Amino acid sequence: MKQYIDSAVEQFRTLLEEQIARQQRMEKESGATDFNSLDKIVIGICGGDGIGPIISKESERLLRFILKDEVANGRVELRNIEGLTIENRIEKNKAIPDDVLAEIKACNVILKGPTTTLKGGTLESANVAMRRELDLYANVRPVQVPDENIDWIFFRENTEGEYVLGSRGVEIPDTLAFDFKVTTNAGTERIARKAFEYARANGKTNVAIVTKANIMKKTDGKFSEIAHKVALEYPEIEVEEWYIDIMTANLVNEQIRSKFQVVLLPNLYGDIITDEAAQIQGGVGTAGSANMGDKYAMFEAIHGSAPRMIEQGIGDYANPTSIFKAVEMMLRHIGMSDKAEKLAKALSICTETEKKVIVTGDKDGATCAEFGDYVMKTLEKLV
Repeated sequence: MKQYIDSAVEQFRTLLEEQIARQQRMEKESGATDFNSLDKIVIGICGGDGIGPIISKESERLLRFILKDEVANGRVELRNIEGLTIENRIEKNKAIPDDVLAEIKACNVILKGPTTTLKGGTLESANVAMRRELDLYANVRPVQVPDENIDWIFFRENTEGEYVLGSRGVEIPDTLAFDFKVTTNAGTERIARKAFEYARANGKTNVAIVTKANIMKKTDGKFSEIAHKVALEYPEIEVEEWYIDIMTANLVNEQIRSKFQVVLLPNLYGDIITDEAAQIQGGVGTAGSANMGDKYAMFEAIHGSAPRMIEQGIGDYANPTSIFKAVEMMLRHIGMSDKAEKLAKALSICTETEKKVIVTGDKDGATCAEFGDYVMKTLEKLV
């Protein structure tokens, strides 16, 4: 037993030193990319696994339609990046193989299809690895249900918490296992500031900080303390704090949920509660997701790779709405808000107003490509 304890102590020392070094790197970071100053914006498209290549193909077709002029004059370049598949990651025994990561880093923004994460083992999630490697510290997910006066946007810390060391826990065979949760000052301050800056810039008056600081006193306690300290710089914004369990209930409480506007959360809680919020909107297939850092950004559907659909031969019937909304978010991020607004309007018509082409995820509904055609035809009609 002593040898296992000694080994675990040394492993923890290594992890501690790595995380202190990461905190120090964050303190030295420079400002965000100004996309208006770039001669060319390179958009990488990663298909991923399962239904990923199918919905990614439609998102590329949509992008080429919306950015036809920009692609033609060289202002925008679309690059297909192969190799972010579960088969290649298993073969290379890397969450993101080195050559694939190099291609990703040669782009300014990434549009990514869902990737499969293995249960157990040591192969890390490709999403977690990408967020760390590109320092995509802000996961931003909007949810809107106009008929119910719901207009939420979630700012989830994306590089810390339970996920940053999720594959590097300690296990004493046949006895116990430890996983680790990490909260740094610099990591918390930057996500809090991003949430409050968004609130101020968009006329939002309420920010809800969500933790479990009454139980996780060190990590969530630090997140809460720093978030409230940042909040002092935004006196015009009402700040509330909720524990994650009651906040999860609040989202389905019709008497209170419409008051929420901007929600700020650590990593794991944000992962869970944004899926709940998307379900209220109409399902995880209806919500897009942005993963943003200061230099890079990655946009994706929030749902998984749906291997069941591929196994059943119905992958072509996958719903591309989530990744189309990710395209909308990406257009805003790269400074093309007019095109993003037009796409948002088209998606609203296609999914809420007209609903002439309905994707059900099965053969009784439209195919992914048919829905893509519908969105592009709708875009053509908009002034």
